[in-house]
Amino acid sequence: MRKAKPKKRYILPDPKFSDTLVTRFVNYLMVDGKKSVAYNIFYDAVAQVEEKTGENGLEMWKKALNNIMPSVEVKSRRVGGATFQVPMEVRPDRKITLGIKWMIRFSRLRGEKTMKDRLAGEIIAASKGEGAAVKKKDDTHRMAEANKAFSHFRF
Repeated sequence: MRKAKPKKRYILPDPKFSDTLVTRFVNYLMVDGKKSVAYNIFYDAVAQVEEKTGENGLEMWKKALNNIMPSVEVKSRRVGGATFQVPMEVRPDRKITLGIKWMIRFSRLRGEKTMKDRLAGEIIAASKGEGAAVKKKDDTHRMAEANKAFSHFRF
């Protein structure tokens, strides 16, 4: 184990919306260190969401992210030679991270041609409570519900 916890790195807010959550999302979206490309993809996707729905794109994105973020997950615990899937509450920071990762992952798996189209499609679907990322959250919650009997193994 390490001696001390590493220092928390604070990220700067993004240039357009002045929101640190946007920067965090873009950092996960970025490939090969191309941050400006990632920012363009995100901003274009948000603009496309505004165009298609007529609502505020950033608010739709935040709503979609809230619909994706899980509140419980299962973690493996070894007790007396057997491995149990123990349901656990998700820490607030991890909740955001999982939501962001799932949104990007399932956007990349979509069928549209460009990444901004895929991301916009996933944002619109998730804000309505549908789409692959929301299904992943529901599956995670269902798994936790099914293994509720093992919740007493929580430490």
